Amino acid sequence: MTLVAENSPPTRAVRAPLGRLLAAEMRWALRRPRTLIAIALLALVPVLIGVGALVAGNSERGGPDGLFAALAGNGFLLPVLALTLLLTMLLPLLGAMSAADALAGESAHGTLRGLLIAPVGRGRLLAVKAFGVATVVLTGVVAVAVVGLVTGLFIGGTDGLVTLSGSTVSVGSALARVGLAVSWVAFQVFAVAAVALAVSACTDHPLVVMAATLAGALVFGILTVIPQLDWLQPYLLTTGWTSITDVVRDPIPLDGLVNSTLKATCYLVIGLSLAYARLSTKDG
Repeated sequence: MTLVAENSPPTRAVRAPLGRLLAAEMRWALRRPRTLIAIALLALVPVLIGVGALVAGNSERGGPDGLFAALAGNGFLLPVLALTLLLTMLLPLLGAMSAADALAGESAHGTLRGLLIAPVGRGRLLAVKAFGVATVVLTGVVAVAVVGLVTGLFIGGTDGLVTLSGSTVSVGSALARVGLAVSWVAFQVFAVAAVALAVSACTDHPLVVMAATLAGALVFGILTVIPQLDWLQPYLLTTGWTSITDVVRDPIPLDGLVNSTLKATCYLVIGLSLAYARLSTKDG
């Protein structure tokens, strides 16, 4: 029988540095083939919009708040228009897909159980997974904006941005407005992904997460158009998404952008809290 010395130091679990975990999760999230394909397809949308507007002349086209009509010769407007259209469904679907892979996908492949029994805090694990989801969301939004910006400048030139208010702003101001749109849209999509993470923590089937997200988006859309439920609309995340067009007004009205950001923060906190509550009691 082997005796343990009384004065031997206690064994302490070695924890991997958080930075290494975040970098590994980011690489893993961005290496998934379906994620890369989804981001590439999303990045093609502004190209299709720009080519379609160029061919059709877009003089008779309508669009959200006149964005299509203002696209002619206004290249800085294309990334904002592409983000406006994709925010309604496809960008939230990208966030839901990433959230589904983060927890439900790991659970389906049996790798999540190994992470849960490892000496890693559940909150730490959720933070790493949420970081991977946020990385995918931000990458998708930035890809759409960059491709839209390049396409728009190729089609409409670099003479500045003609706002919906009729004024013209400089190139620097136009780029700042596009950056504001990118940050705002990415945060809104991440709020949806946080709720999807909560669903992902409760199932082993990634398709259930994506179906639940799509169903939620459809339900929110239906509730928005029912007059008798006007009192509910301020609590719906999607009702503030039309505020993105405010970035191409002069001056920029901040009320809608700020209110929708606060609303997205509430959804983000609720989604991550529910995900942590489920992970804290989950064994595999």
